Amino acid sequence: HVQLVESGGGPVQAGGSLRLSCKMPKDIFSTYCMGWLRQAPGKEREGVASIDSEGTATYADSVKGRFTVSRNNATNTLYLQMDNLKPEDTAMYYCATDPNCNSEYAYWGQGTQVTVS
Repeated sequence: HVQLVESGGGPVQAGGSLRLSCKMPKDIFSTYCMGWLRQAPGKEREGVASIDSEGTATYADSVKGRFTVSRNNATNTLYLQMDNLKPEDTAMYYCATDPNCNSEYAYWGQGTQVTVS
């Protein structure tokens, strides 16, 4: 059973910042692409950011310039730094692994709620 453990969500005022973390087993972290996705009430889930094993990142247009995805190979942790948050960023955020780097996600975190007011 693969566990991805998320943390870092919460309430924040518009313009503020949060950093999400996702810790996972070493064997998963070292070989996979991975990403952050979000789902707001009544909306479809959407990809926010992804990063490959070499650290190359891609972002949804809606978060470019505001969010930064990164990975710490020493601690097997994926991060999402979110700056200049907007109310429309309110959603449940999930980290997930992407074994073939094709946005077909295999393992998921439990989700962490971000609420921007």
